[in-house]
Order: sequence, then structure tokens, then C-alpha cells
Amino acid sequence: MRVIGTAGHVDHGKSTLIAALTGTHPDRLKEEQAREMTIELGFGWLTLPNGEEVGIVDVPGHRDFIENMLSGIGGIDAALLVIAADEGVMPQTREHLAILDLLQIPAGLIVLTKTDIASDSAWLDLVEIDIRAAVSNTVLRNAPIVRVSAQNKIGLDTLVAQLSSILEQKPARPDLSRPRLPIDRVFSMSGFGTVVTGTLSDGHFSLGDEVEILPSGQQGRIRGLQIHKKKEEVAAPGSRTAVNVSGVDTAKIQRGEVLVHTGQYQSTRRVDVHFRLLKDASSTLKHSSEVKFFVGASETIATVRLLDTEELNPGEEGWIQLELRDPVVTVRGDRYILRRPSPSETLGGGTIVDHQPNGRHKRFDEKILRSLASLAQGSPSDILLEAALAANTASIKEVVTKSRLEPSTAETALGELLQTGQLVLLEEGSPKIISDLLIIALPHWNDLRLRVEGTINTYHQQFPLRRGIPREELKSKLKVSPRIFNAVIKKLVGEKVVSDGGGAVSRMGFEIQFGASEQAKIKELKRKFDQSPFAPPSVKECQAEIGEDAFNALIEMGEFFTVSPDVVFLTKDYNEMVKIIHSMLTQNGLITLGEIRDKLNTSRKYAQALLEHLDSINMTMRDGDARRLKK
Repeated sequence: MRVIGTAGHVDHGKSTLIAALTGTHPDRLKEEQAREMTIELGFGWLTLPNGEEVGIVDVPGHRDFIENMLSGIGGIDAALLVIAADEGVMPQTREHLAILDLLQIPAGLIVLTKTDIASDSAWLDLVEIDIRAAVSNTVLRNAPIVRVSAQNKIGLDTLVAQLSSILEQKPARPDLSRPRLPIDRVFSMSGFGTVVTGTLSDGHFSLGDEVEILPSGQQGRIRGLQIHKKKEEVAAPGSRTAVNVSGVDTAKIQRGEVLVHTGQYQSTRRVDVHFRLLKDASSTLKHSSEVKFFVGASETIATVRLLDTEELNPGEEGWIQLELRDPVVTVRGDRYILRRPSPSETLGGGTIVDHQPNGRHKRFDEKILRSLASLAQGSPSDILLEAALAANTASIKEVVTKSRLEPSTAETALGELLQTGQLVLLEEGSPKIISDLLIIALPHWNDLRLRVEGTINTYHQQFPLRRGIPREELKSKLKVSPRIFNAVIKKLVGEKVVSDGGGAVSRMGFEIQFGASEQAKIKELKRKFDQSPFAPPSVKECQAEIGEDAFNALIEMGEFFTVSPDVVFLTKDYNEMVKIIHSMLTQNGLITLGEIRDKLNTSRKYAQALLEHLDSINMTMRDGDARRLKK
């Protein structure tokens, strides 16, 4: 399904031409019909000789309504630049031509209308020479010129044949499985409810799809689809589509919003762009200027942040970050237009390079400028890598969506980048482009890995008698989500960089080392334990004698074993007591606290703490005042 758009000066016959081609006059408003001037977008459709149906968008030519024109011209596959034979190239002809060039409309025809009024062939030849000069440096420089008279139906067959020919040479719109429909009309129909229209791109819609309208966030379901007033179950990319959406409020939908599948797109208030200021712009473009920003069917005020110069002169190009007053939905590769608010003037336009920049860029930063250049001009691998760099750590699916590469191209680029190590897979699984597995660009991975190692090493230096940094503390210092943290630590454990266990993370191979003074104190403490193995010093006494960190280190090293907040044994003595109790229970079936106390030659305090501990680990259980083995 293709869409054609008209362009040209006011009263050069665009609407009349469409009516002659399609049998439908695109002027639908009473004011338009009274003034014989298109104000809003008009629509029609025709069938080409090869059987293909194409939609036609008629846009306003008058300078007062040129911004309405922008809401319809962006999604077209080809343009009909309409020029009246009796007037030739006029001011709005040049402005519309500049817009077509900035939007890089992929194909087009130049239609010389009203040849019934100016029929002199010599005059028409002169007009065509003037036209060729006007389009010489634009996307329409090689476009055929077709002479027609809509009134007399002369040249229309040739026009349709030429249109069919140029469309056959252009590939169909790709289906990227992420549809978006910039809304250029919204209305309510009795018995149906809300209807929105626009040119569908990047994917298909089906009946019953869950959808949302961005940036407002209203959610609903597709109740009906129409293409050229025919009901359809599926709308394909490139088609002029009317969508009946249930569950949304018509009054809250604005032209310029976008209909999408739920959860596939996000709106933004900041975009990075490459910009070309038109040669015939009336003045320079300065940093911090306010402009009107047009993308898709949306319009908002934007503040210009020139990233590589203080000002742009007419005809110059540069990198810009635009701060948007209102959120919009756009993606990398979209074309846009900037206009001066007052006095009204088209300034220029270009390409969206990053539709979700991480933040406000520092001006004149060479690293930022190189990154933008790579995104704008690089290979598929370069584009995917830059998308990963911009996303930092994200799912494969998110990075691919950000890159806006076609699926087959993205699959190949992903494989290349993973194979060469430029992308690092953080989670185990099959790395497909629709996968939610986390990936990270190599520079970010190296940085994150160094941060992990540095944080752990610093902790070891500060607390040499602790086994490692607590996991939660490490996660907090790294400032990453739990999912990313767990994936990173697991990967570093697999690479034998760190050890993870017992709620702490340490450097691989790290061992607690005691100084000479600490070793002497520990030796004396152990002597006291050996003197009274089943009634040793308390936890507090141990901490007072050798220090809390040294005592905790001995616990972590497994030399001491705590059975309660205040009772601790040497691990070898604890194991011996457990063995004795298990033997007594096996022989006698039941034992009492007093029997344990007497057998171990200890006090009630130690016997009770030990038995309650054995209960807690499910070795023993109470049976009245006694204990027995738990089955």
C-alpha cells in the first residue's frame, strides 16, 4: 500500500487534480469549499494500471496553512509537485519543494497543471526550463514533468502511468513489527466511537490489538480498520488507515499523537538531530533559539542547542540537541522540519539521530560528536553498537528497537558484535533480536567491571578482616538495578574474577590475613577455649579480647561456630558435642537438658543454647521436657 502527497503553491490546482484522478474532491470543510482553498488535509485514492491502490493526501498550499501541510506530507512514498502553467514557480512552490527535499521524499513527479489556460507550447517550454532550474539541487531533480489539464482530462493517463512506473521501482514499506500511526485526524462516529486516521508505518495493526495513544497514554483496543473506506482485518505498513479504537476519549486525543502497540514506544522531550539550514533562510540560527519542531503529524516548540558551533549560517549543517516543550513520539531515522515561529519561515530540517538521548549533552564535546556521526552514517553494526552505547545496559530487544534496524539486518549485526566481543551478553540464553536478555557494549562492560573490582578492593583494604563486601552494599555503590547487579556478579563469578557467597562478594582468591599482634591474641583465646571446650568464653568476651572484626573473621573462616547471640564454640568442639548428642539420642531415644549438661560437664546456659540451636536446624525436637531426633 502506497501513499502519494501533493505539494505546491496555493490555487495551482492540487485539489482539482485529485478530484479528476480519483473522482473524490478532497476539500471536505465548508470553509474550504466556499474559499476554494484547502485548509486541512484532504484524502482520496485511485487504482493504478497494475491493480495497486494508492492513497493521495492533498495538503494546503497557502502560506497561512503550511504547518497543516507538514502534518500530512511526512509519511508519503512519492510527491506530486503541482505547478500551474500560467504562473510557474511561486514562493510556496519553493517552500514546499524545500520541505520535500528536507524530508527526502523518495520519489516524485512534477505536474504542470492548467495547460488548458496556458496552452502555448513555447511558453510551456520556458516554464519547464524554470522548473528544472528550481529543482536542480533537490530530490526532484530527475523527476519527470507531466503536462495535464484537470478540467479537460488531458494528460491524466500519462500521469497515472508515470506514477505507477516510479512506484514500481521503490521497495514496499518494511514491516518491523512495531506499528505506529501518526494521527492527522480524529473524530467520533455514532455507533462506533473514536476514529483516528493516519499513514501507518513500521508494522501492521490487526483487529483486536491492544493499543495506546502516546504521549497522552490512553489505552484501548482496535475495534475496526478501514483502508480506502473498505473494512480490513489487517492494515499493512504504508497504508492510509482509519482505526476505530474502543476505550478511549475522543476529546482527549490531539492531532500529532501516535497510535502504537502497548509498551513498544516511549515519548521524549529531547532529541539529537542532524540539521541543514536552508540556503535562502533569512538569517542565521543561533544557540538557544526557539523554533517550531515538526515530526510525523506532531508540532511543538523546541529550544535549539547547537552542539558544534555558536551559530549556523544559511546553507550550513550541524549537530543539534532539541529540548521539546511537549513530548513527541519519534525514532532514529525519522525526518523532521524546523520553522521559525515569527515571522513564520521554514528554516530547514534533517534526520533524527537519537530519539532517546541519555541526557543533556555538553557542547563541543568531541566524543559526543563522534558518537552522533557514527549513528548517522555508520554500518548496521555501528548503528547497533551506538544504540547499545546509548542504552548502556538494556535488553537486546530494547537496543534493537532503539537502533531501528530492520530485523534481518539487526540479527546479522548482533551476531557480528557478539562474535567480535563489542557487545557482551550478561545473561545466559540464545541472543535473538526479540530477546529480553541483557546486553552491554564492551566499553560500558569494561567500565562496570573495573568499578566492581575497584569497589571490592577498596572494601578489602578498609576491612581486611571481613570476608567481603555485603551484596546489598555493593549494589548500592554501583547504582544498578537488582537484575543487572545479579547478572554482572554471576558473570564475574563465571570469569573467576570475584567470589560470591554468604551474602558477601570478595575478590577471587582473597583470604583474611591476621597480623602478628592479632595472631598472638587469637592464640591466647583459643587456649582458653581448649581449657574449657564446652563452657568457653562468651561472644562478648571474645570480641573484647581480640576485637570484633577479628572475631567475625574467625567465624567466617569456620574456626568458631555461634549457636546463639552469646554462645560460641570452637568448630571442632561444636562438631564433637553434636556427635555426642546424636549418639545419646540414638541409644536412648530421649534425652533431657540435665543429661546433656552432665554428659558435657557444662552449665545449663551452654546446654540450653546448644539444644535450642539443634532444634532450629531440625536435628532435634521437643518431646515434653526432653528431646528426640527429628524424623
